[in-house]
Parts: sequence; C-alpha cells; structure tokens
Amino acid sequence: MSPTFQRPKTLCLQRQPKYPRKSTSRRNRLDHCAIIKFPLTTESAMKKIEDNNTLMFIVDVKASKHQIKQAVKKLYDIDVAKVNTLLRPDGEKKAYV
Repeated sequence: MSPTFQRPKTLCLQRQPKYPRKSTSRRNRLDHCAIIKFPLTTESAMKKIEDNNTLMFIVDVKASKHQIKQAVKKLYDIDVAKVNTLLRPDGEKKAYV
C-alpha cells in the first residue's frame, strides 16, 4: 500500500456540441481598396517619386507590410521591391512603396 493517494482515472468523452460555436468564418474586412486610403501628393512626396522612384500612400493602421504590398500590386499593377511604414503623429499610417 502506498502512502500517497492517487485519484482514479475517469472516462474522458469527446465533445459533441449541439450547435457550432462559430456559425461562419469571419470575412476579412481589409480588402485591397480598404487598405490603401489615398496616395500622398505633397511636395516632398513628389520629390521622392522623382528622385527615388518611391510612391507614398496613406494606408489603414491595421494593415501589415505584406498586405500593403499585395494591395499596391493588385490596384496599380506594379512590382513592389519593399515597403517601409511609419505611424504619423496624427494617427495615420504612411507607407513608402
């Protein structure tokens, strides 16, 4: 007889819910048109376009670099080398493409 008590193993049944917890999968709210809000047309943005071949966009704050890259590729039909992003003081996200 052992000095410690071990409780007996009980039967673990697989779950059989009466209804699914999620009725449908969630739709992605950030489509290509919602990711890119508008291109920047300031004087400094125009200088970037001319000198560095870089476009500047205001994008959705929740968008990732990969999503921005795919959206620019689909909407403007251009190849994107890389995407740099920054959050502006007014709360918008700016993307250098």
